[in-house]
Amino acid sequence: MAFRRRNKSYPFFSQEFLIQNHADIVFSLVIFILIGLMFEATAKTAILFIQPQYNISTLSPEGEVTLYQYGWRDGATILFYFFITIILHAVVQEYVLDKVNRRLHLSKSKNTKFNESGQLCVFHLVSSVWSLYILITEGYLLHPSSLWENYPHVHLRFQVKFFYLTQLAYWLHALPELYFQKVRKEEIPRQLQYICLYLLHIAAAYLLNMSRVGLVLLFLQYVSELGFHIARLFYFTDESHQKMFDLWAVSFVFTRMVTLTLMFLAVGFGLARAENQGLDWEMGNFNTVLIRMTVLLLVCLTQSWLLWKFIRFQLRRWREFRHEQAARKKAATKQPLRLLKRDSLGNHENGVLKAENGASPRTKKLKAP
Repeated sequence: MAFRRRNKSYPFFSQEFLIQNHADIVFSLVIFILIGLMFEATAKTAILFIQPQYNISTLSPEGEVTLYQYGWRDGATILFYFFITIILHAVVQEYVLDKVNRRLHLSKSKNTKFNESGQLCVFHLVSSVWSLYILITEGYLLHPSSLWENYPHVHLRFQVKFFYLTQLAYWLHALPELYFQKVRKEEIPRQLQYICLYLLHIAAAYLLNMSRVGLVLLFLQYVSELGFHIARLFYFTDESHQKMFDLWAVSFVFTRMVTLTLMFLAVGFGLARAENQGLDWEMGNFNTVLIRMTVLLLVCLTQSWLLWKFIRFQLRRWREFRHEQAARKKAATKQPLRLLKRDSLGNHENGVLKAENGASPRTKKLKAP
C-alpha cells in the first residue's frame, strides 16, 4: 500500500526515506496490532489499543447501559488512533489535495496553506457533524442545564468517550505531520500555537469531567473554522472570491460571544451553585473556586487572543483593499488621452475619410447578381 509516488529511492532509515514512507510504516504497525486480535495469547493486549477501556455496566429505565470512565490505559487507545489519523492524512493528501495542487500550480507558500486548509476542512466537517449528532442524541441542546447539572460527569457513553479519544489522537498526530509534510519554518510557530491550544482545551475538558460543555464549545469552534478554511480554499482557486471571508467574519464574532456566554453560564454560575463543592480525586470532582477561575481565565484569554488575531487580519485586508483601490485610480489617471488628427478641411480624421458633417461615409452595397 503506497501512498506516495516514488521518483527516487533513498537509503533505509534516512530522513527522506522516513518522510516518504511514513504512512506505509505506520500502516504496517496498524496491521501488526490487528493481527494480534487473531491469537488468544495477544488478543487482550491488542484490544487495549482498539477498544476504549474502563467500561462499567449499569441499569437504567432503558435497560442495561455500558458507560466509560477515563484512565491511563486510554493512552494506548489514543496511540492506535494516532496511527489511524496519520494514514487518513496521507490518503487525503495523496488522492485529493496533491491532484488539485497539480492543476492550480500554486507557489510554495500558498501550497502549504492550501494543504493545511484542505486537511483541516475535512477534519472540521467530520468533527462538527459528529459532535452535533452527539449533542442531539444526548439531549444537551434541548436541555442546556444538563451541561452543569449532576456534575461531575464521570460516566460517559461510548460515543462521547470515543469522540474525545479521536480528537486527542488527531491533534497529537498534527505535531509529527509538521515534519512529514516539510512545513516551512515560518509557518511552524503559527501552527504549533493552535495545535497546542486544541490539545490543552480538549484534555482539560476530558480530565476535569467537563465533557458536556467541551462538546458544545468544540462544535461551535469547528463550525467557525470550517467556514474559514472553505473560504481560503476558494480564495486560492480564484483570488476574486473574498465574500466568503465576510460570512466567516460574522460567524467568528458570533462564536466568540456564544463561547464566553456559555462558559460564564455553565462554569461561573452553574457549577458555582452546585452542592458538591470541593476537590475529590476519587469521585472526579474538581468543583473548586480555584479550578473554576482557572478554567474561565484560560477560556477568556484564548478568546481574547483569537479576537486580537481576527482584528489584525481584518485590518490587514482593509489596508490591502485600500492599496489596490489607490493603485487602480493612479493607473487610470496615467492613461494618455487619444488625440484626434484632422486635416485643414476636416474631411479626414485619423486617416479615415469623413463626410462634411463629420460622419463616416456609408459604403454602397453591391447588389447580388
